[in-house]
Amino acid sequence: MTRTTSVTFERHPSGYRHWKLSTDGDVAWLELDVDADGGLVPGYELKLNSYDLGVDIELYDATQRLRFEHPEVRVVVVTSAKDNVFCAGANIRMLASSSHEWKVNFCKFTNETRNAMEDATAHSGQLYVAAVNGTCAGGGYEIALACEKILLVDDNSSTVALPEVPLLGVLPGTGGLTRVVDKRGVRRDLADVFATRPDGVKGRTAVDWRLVDELVPRKGFREAVLVRAKELARTTERLDGEGVQLAPLTHRYVDISLSRSEATITVKGPEDDDGWLLDVTRELDDAILRLRTNEPGLGTWVLRTEGDPAKVLEHERAVFDAKDCLSNEIVHYWKRTLKRLDVTSRSLIALIEPGGCFAGLLLELALAADRQYILDGPPIDDEDSEERASITLSEANFGRFPMGNGLTRLESRFFGDPGQVAKLAERRGEPLSPAEVNDLGLVTDAPDDLDWADEIRIALEGRASLSPDALTGMEANHRFVGPETTESKIFGRLAAWQNWIFTRPNASGPEGALRRYGTGQKAVFDRKRV
Repeated sequence: MTRTTSVTFERHPSGYRHWKLSTDGDVAWLELDVDADGGLVPGYELKLNSYDLGVDIELYDATQRLRFEHPEVRVVVVTSAKDNVFCAGANIRMLASSSHEWKVNFCKFTNETRNAMEDATAHSGQLYVAAVNGTCAGGGYEIALACEKILLVDDNSSTVALPEVPLLGVLPGTGGLTRVVDKRGVRRDLADVFATRPDGVKGRTAVDWRLVDELVPRKGFREAVLVRAKELARTTERLDGEGVQLAPLTHRYVDISLSRSEATITVKGPEDDDGWLLDVTRELDDAILRLRTNEPGLGTWVLRTEGDPAKVLEHERAVFDAKDCLSNEIVHYWKRTLKRLDVTSRSLIALIEPGGCFAGLLLELALAADRQYILDGPPIDDEDSEERASITLSEANFGRFPMGNGLTRLESRFFGDPGQVAKLAERRGEPLSPAEVNDLGLVTDAPDDLDWADEIRIALEGRASLSPDALTGMEANHRFVGPETTESKIFGRLAAWQNWIFTRPNASGPEGALRRYGTGQKAVFDRKRV
């Protein structure tokens, strides 16, 4: 697959090619109606409501707009606008022709979008319901699995299926295996049968196996789904408040500069803009996605900040204290964006310098990094200045923004020394000097102004000299310590195996299942277990 242009992630419902978004009081409808000729890149046809990255970008945009622009919505119904097919999953021709890094980024983004749907149910009072009105296979069923309830049309033909193992030689890469057993509680032997049956399961068996929640007759299907959605809407709690329109990005607060081997992301603190946190979150989210997709060769990201730490903390307090629908959405959006950074396969290096504002919620960026360096001295370009670097801990660093493993970034950092987190909590609100930050273990090193340039250069050059594959595995292992959660399993255990399987001849080789799918030829498998 050849890309001729950079991928962008900004969308608007007026320009959707694949989804229809409508609202009816406290119920919203998200209807999948994929334009078969609307692939993000040439070379494949999106038949049977199959999807590529472009389809999922629109879904992500829709989930965001529902949270921010529609505080009245309590239930989101995800269904198909086509007869007899809900969704056939990720497009096989797209997967077969894509580079490995494209497949990995595609699966990662779809995982994050599914998780965002679950996050809306858990934290925003917007409960997602899948109204499966036709065949639902692979990634299509994984969309349904991300919903809180699954309603299946009872027409003696529509099925749910995860056919990747028997048909494609790969795994359901957006959480299917994990959600079946961990979320829906399907018995492991039945899950084994289900995941190896290419024809899927339908009707009462699907209910008995816990693969779906309810059956709905074909006649009057939409009306019956709406009645059920209205009933569920009365069970959800949504905070009061006005919605806010998600206007086109202005790129005021996040700058990106590219060099031969790294990208530098500079996040600017607030001035007198009440909407700073929402704006900076949207811009950072967009920057992460564009860099991941369009710049796979830049393996190191340098994280910097500019601004007044006091204003960051003032803005943070205002958002935390508001306790309305908008502030709740902003807080969880920042949480999800930090999580997107956590699972990004890039080396993250935070540079804490004079004039920066790594305080409170922005300090989470540095804590997400693999290494942190603080300049112990004046600004490099002004040795007579009395300005010095510092960081400030706040409420934001002690539970507001958990990682995928359920721990804070401080708890993950000091997993072997939990008492240290309690000691740090006593220093909240206090600007900490480079020496104090170093003594408290909050940075990797604190070079002085004479050594700063050389130390940072050596660190970046050293990183660039190592195997990107090895670094990706190493970083992912170091970042996620402690307990496993459904989310960490999806991004860690399942994603790691899926990525490995994608590179194996049994899947992607000339005689592999992905290459031979639809040709009438059976895949040729190497029978050795590795």
